[in-house]
Amino acid sequence: MTTRTLPMTEPAPGFPDRVTIYEVGPRDGLQNEKSVVPVEVKAEFIRRLVLAGLQTVELTSFVPATWVPQLGDAEELMDLLGPLAVGLQRPVLVPNERGLDRALDKGVKAVAVFGSATETFARKNLNRSVAESLDMFAPVVRRALDSGAWVRGYVSMCFGDPWEGPVPVRQVVDVCSRLMDMGCDQLSIGDTIGVGTAGHVARLLDALDAAGIGVDQIGVHFHDTYGQALANTLTALSHGVTVVDASTGGLGGCPYAKSATGNLATEDLVWSLDGLGIEHGADLDALVATSVWMAGQLGRPSPSRVVKALAGG
Repeated sequence: MTTRTLPMTEPAPGFPDRVTIYEVGPRDGLQNEKSVVPVEVKAEFIRRLVLAGLQTVELTSFVPATWVPQLGDAEELMDLLGPLAVGLQRPVLVPNERGLDRALDKGVKAVAVFGSATETFARKNLNRSVAESLDMFAPVVRRALDSGAWVRGYVSMCFGDPWEGPVPVRQVVDVCSRLMDMGCDQLSIGDTIGVGTAGHVARLLDALDAAGIGVDQIGVHFHDTYGQALANTLTALSHGVTVVDASTGGLGGCPYAKSATGNLATEDLVWSLDGLGIEHGADLDALVATSVWMAGQLGRPSPSRVVKALAGG
């Protein structure tokens, strides 16, 4: 009889006692899939994630189907999930006021807007300049808050842009500040193409803090293109961040940035948190089983190192 490998728990100084895993698999993880995943599979994926102990799960995006065909079934998905889809821990992405109207009609209590730190990606993602996109978000955030919803602001391309190259920290801080000034409850800083490194993460967090955006308001969103997502996450945690975006199975990408590969795998994050003795509430075995199941639905193995190690998947 064999015993499943577990990390030995060795707490380290300077890390938080608990981390909130902000699961993005159903939205960010699936949005770049070439074949449309059946809505029933998406609903089952979400149910399994919740049963695995992930309390915050971003469900979908209320974008036009012509923008992201994979997410054109948002209303149907919400109907299939029923009461499971409603609450402060079930955020959805809304690109504009029309998307917000659709979300609020379904009883959504938490929304996110998705901005960019760079002009080129703003144009490619929203067909607007950075300033124009922020102007578009302002009434969305205001109306969402007036309705009693919790609001998150995503800022993409915070560490590098495939068209513009390195992104100046002051430029990122400016966009982040303008978004938070609208009243967002939380900011997610995104390394959309995975080029960030630990020192860059530390510098940006310090600059955000100097601008009045504390770590208690920040979540981090790292892609693993160059294998840096977990190292960057640990750097952020050591600076006091306690919200980490991750995608079960390491699914993910961006339809408007072809160099953006998968997100930080939730299983890889959980393994590291377990080793540090940091509470998170997720069941690693259930997550691995969910990733193996989803890999079967997608017809390819999970890129997560922990899934491969524990399930050969």
